[in-house]
Amino acid sequence: MALLLAGLGLLGHGLYIPAKALLAQYLLQEAWQRTLQGGVRERPWGWADTWPVARLRQPRLRIDQVVLAGTSGRVLAFGPGHLRSSAGPGSPGNVVLSGHRDTHFRWLAELHDGDELNLQLADGRTLRYTVLRRAVHHRRDTHLLHPQAFAGLRLVTCYPFDAVAPGGDERYVVDAVEL
Repeated sequence: MALLLAGLGLLGHGLYIPAKALLAQYLLQEAWQRTLQGGVRERPWGWADTWPVARLRQPRLRIDQVVLAGTSGRVLAFGPGHLRSSAGPGSPGNVVLSGHRDTHFRWLAELHDGDELNLQLADGRTLRYTVLRRAVHHRRDTHLLHPQAFAGLRLVTCYPFDAVAPGGDERYVVDAVEL
């Protein structure tokens, strides 16, 4: 009986994280819809310390993600985040979005130069970008994050994609320019 209870406990724990992730995506989509209807800082759940600021799509790979305000570990656990010290989505300058290499930004490994990225803004407009280049940089290359370092959309994640240890010294950077 103890073995059965332990097995059920492990199964429940194993299902908890995927269920939580699925519910979070639903709540993020709901908050994004409220944002599009004129809401400001629409938190996906009451205790959230973030809110949707944009929606990122990549048509070829069928990616559709709500972009959250901030890049803390708590934010990036639920989706890609906007680096607040960079230019805001839809503003001129370097708009930096960050995500985890093993979850929400794993798909960056499959991007090609010339691929399209769409960034829907809170006012409903969609900006179209094309991937200009992909490169690996050292994490100390913080000049890449400056609001005027680039004119376009910059996606950043840890590198390499298949690393076992979290973090690391390298960053995979995708630069895209507006069409």
